[in-house]
Amino acid sequence: MPWNSSHYPTAMRHLAPVVRAKAIDIANALLEDGMEEGMVIRIAIAKAKIWAVHRRIPLHES
Repeated sequence: MPWNSSHYPTAMRHLAPVVRAKAIDIANALLEDGMEEGMVIRIAIAKAKIWAVHRRIPLHES
């Protein structure tokens, strides 16, 4: 089931909205490739955090 800004994994709830959106995009792409949901969530969060750090975007909501 694809995720969106109002329906996403609990593990993403503390991410800043822009970082969460990136994680959701990554997760949905990985799901389309047939990856297992638990692994998808972990990978998407890690990749979104790396993406944010490279752009100096805060990782968490204030």
